[in-house]
Amino acid sequence: MSSAAVGILAAVVVLLLLAMAAIKIVPEYERGVIFRLGRLIGAKGPGLFVIIPLVDRMIKVSLRTVTMDIPPQDIITRDNVTVRVNAVTYFNVVDPNRSVVAIENHIKGTSEIAQTTLRSILGQVDLDELLINRDEINQRLQQIIDDVTNPWGVKVTLVEVKDVELPQPMRRAMARQAEAERDRRAKVIHAKGEYEAAETLADAAGRLEAHPAAMQLRILSTMAEVTDERSSTLIFPLPMEILRLVDTLRTAVDGRHGAGAEQT
Repeated sequence: MSSAAVGILAAVVVLLLLAMAAIKIVPEYERGVIFRLGRLIGAKGPGLFVIIPLVDRMIKVSLRTVTMDIPPQDIITRDNVTVRVNAVTYFNVVDPNRSVVAIENHIKGTSEIAQTTLRSILGQVDLDELLINRDEINQRLQQIIDDVTNPWGVKVTLVEVKDVELPQPMRRAMARQAEAERDRRAKVIHAKGEYEAAETLADAAGRLEAHPAAMQLRILSTMAEVTDERSSTLIFPLPMEILRLVDTLRTAVDGRHGAGAEQT
């Protein structure tokens, strides 16, 4: 092969290499941040575009949402209870230029700020608030972390506290508290039932007293129920008039004894 042919082949190879270095294809979920001689040109994509080889440098940035677990953190709540909390955060790049220029590694930076914010916010709340107002705490975490990452071109869309691990003594104490609360509710419900039953019985007694015939019917009904049980119990119904007469006589006797004592 002649030297001319070798030169032509070498030129073709160089042109192919330059073409491969110049032609870039970026998918829909990415952007290519272009630097020309160290100066930011801007983000390009998606699709096919051309850069200047050896002059331009491209850094690919993904725009997809990143799901990142926040490692478990040992946190002391405001009421001095040590808990172990882990969470998850969702974020994505909204400005590729700032995500490259403003911070060296936006994923690592978001992870670190999420961990420190989690410890800071949960250290300002009580254990009961942490267990009950989970949604409100998640919103506070999301807002604070998003405010910090916004200059980096990163948008934090969601922060969720996944699990709160309590010490074993605290779990036992909470179990005893829950049991005591259930006992209290049961006693209150029982007391209300007794009160309502007493009111009903008092109302029934008043109605029976106002209608002696109804009292006699009730006595007969009770006698029939006892008879149906085939027991050996004998029942002698005593009219209410006799009971009233005995009560009247007893009152009169007590009155005479009181008068005799005064005369003495």
